[in-house]
Amino acid sequence: MIKCVGCGAILQDKDPNIDGYTSNLKNSLCERCFNIQHYNKYLRVPDKDYSQIIKKIDSKGDLILLVTDFLNLYNLDDLKFNSPVILVVTKADLLPRSINYQHLLDNIKVDVIGKIIVSSKNNYHFDELYNLILKYKKSQNVYVIGYTNAGKSTLINKFLKNYGANVGKITVSNLPSTTLDIIENKVNDDLILIDTPGLLDKGSMALKVPFDVLKKITPKKEIRPISYQIKGFQSLLVEDFLRLDMQDTNIICYMANGLDFRRVYQKKNCNLKHYDICVKKNHDLVIKGLGFITFKKDTKVDLWLLENIDFLIRESII
Repeated sequence: MIKCVGCGAILQDKDPNIDGYTSNLKNSLCERCFNIQHYNKYLRVPDKDYSQIIKKIDSKGDLILLVTDFLNLYNLDDLKFNSPVILVVTKADLLPRSINYQHLLDNIKVDVIGKIIVSSKNNYHFDELYNLILKYKKSQNVYVIGYTNAGKSTLINKFLKNYGANVGKITVSNLPSTTLDIIENKVNDDLILIDTPGLLDKGSMALKVPFDVLKKITPKKEIRPISYQIKGFQSLLVEDFLRLDMQDTNIICYMANGLDFRRVYQKKNCNLKHYDICVKKNHDLVIKGLGFITFKKDTKVDLWLLENIDFLIRESII
């Protein structure tokens, strides 16, 4: 059996509706990866449960890189590993310049042997990460695990370019479920990085919205925090998928640039799902897959959100 070098699916020429389809088994890419790489055309695949793959990986005891990004630093404690883990926060080029990286890492409460912030785009901190891997790895094999769209495949491609002798490239996309099966990538004689399918957070906007909305909520450059002083009663609207009704508070929004933020001064009927919540001072309201809002005062909030999108409240990480 031959796997697609882009996503790891087993290549087959029988059924276009099944993973790994190609019209010619001599091709190295399946049709889906070929369309992503050459035409930026994405074909969505059904969501799958990859938890058994993760359990099998953890049973091996090899080093794991747990990969996430700035806007999705939540639920990391839900991933319980017996193996040694290094937390890798990707896409440093998207972080606001005002953020102190060490302060951010200190505020991420997760049981790991190391934490580091990197940027595949700017080649930031890759030598430091490489040295951490060499220090803690148990064998040649190091597994790369994280929620979908965390930047795992891009990270591996940068390692192949920086430290590898062979030319190779995994399919990357800002869309969910790009990697469909385990892909072994030999970087050099000391290191094999093993890409894994992105874990699916069922409550994330990234898995619920159409392609055009997904492109809009996915940051492409440095995030510019937006501050609001709420005097009296005001509503803050973000596009047509989020609304917060608040009174006399200060907030800072961390989301993709280019989203449409509007303030209105009267309540309007809304087709979104309603939640009555309280956010404490110096806590974040996290909208999964979208970003988060930091509250500087204790605040009662009428939250309106798309159906089936999850949120949580945490101590501020900034």
